[in-house]
Amino acid sequence: MAVIGFVGPGVMGRPMAANLVAAGHEVRVYGRSPESRVRAESTGGIVADSVRDACAGAEVVCTMLPDGPAVLGAISGDDGVLASMTRGAVLVDHSTISPAEAVEVHESAAAAGIRCLDAPVSGGEAGAVEGALSIMVGGAQETLDEVRPLLEAMGTTVVRVGGAGAGQVVKAANQLMVAGHIQMLAEALVFLRAHGTDLSSALDVLGGGLAGSTVLQRKRAAMLSGDFTPGFRIALHDKDLGIVSAAMREQGLALPATALLTSLVAAVRARGGADLDHSALYGLTLDLNGMAATD
Repeated sequence: MAVIGFVGPGVMGRPMAANLVAAGHEVRVYGRSPESRVRAESTGGIVADSVRDACAGAEVVCTMLPDGPAVLGAISGDDGVLASMTRGAVLVDHSTISPAEAVEVHESAAAAGIRCLDAPVSGGEAGAVEGALSIMVGGAQETLDEVRPLLEAMGTTVVRVGGAGAGQVVKAANQLMVAGHIQMLAEALVFLRAHGTDLSSALDVLGGGLAGSTVLQRKRAAMLSGDFTPGFRIALHDKDLGIVSAAMREQGLALPATALLTSLVAAVRARGGADLDHSALYGLTLDLNGMAATD
């Protein structure tokens, strides 16, 4: 049994923390807002009243926060994560932030005598609940080896992809591919509907061939019903594609389809869909073609 601090019991963080509790660990969960405190209570862990209460004496601290500024704010200061941790402990940041911000987290941790991994996740809320996330890890191999049993309580695929910040590079690529898969599924559904095809049967066939994907499996029900209740919000995917766009510019890359996808996700947000699931790209595609989700 390990003593774990967990900061950020959001849509993804709550089930991740709950799976650590279910694996037999002592998990101290901190959420800043009243809503987060309610989610912290539902994990079965110990609800901490402060970052310091969650992190002091913990062997490992996991953070799962919405963006880079939130992570950098949480780890800094006299009452922040790093100041509250014991030297030699491990910080595992599961948030999705830019590679440059991840390197900054690693450098701040090292200055405080804390070992660090950037370990963003993929799999959505369903994957988090099932403990079936894919976890892409940047940092030292020996640090990953030490905490691997904890990560395997939350994910079925745990892979070191390089040094500091590498996990975030791979996560950015992941978010690009997910947006592309959702948009192409949306366009395929519109194409099928225009021809009067039975959508459910068509997706059964497509899912069994080369066009099949985890996106198709996990998003088909919501898209067929037009229910865009968030599992992963458009606002967050828009933020993630902003990370991709910035990294593209830094590397001088020309990725035209990426630019189009970024604009489409931004359009859903601009239309008031920030808090919808990213499968709401289907709603935008329907509107572009004069169709309604429930036709």
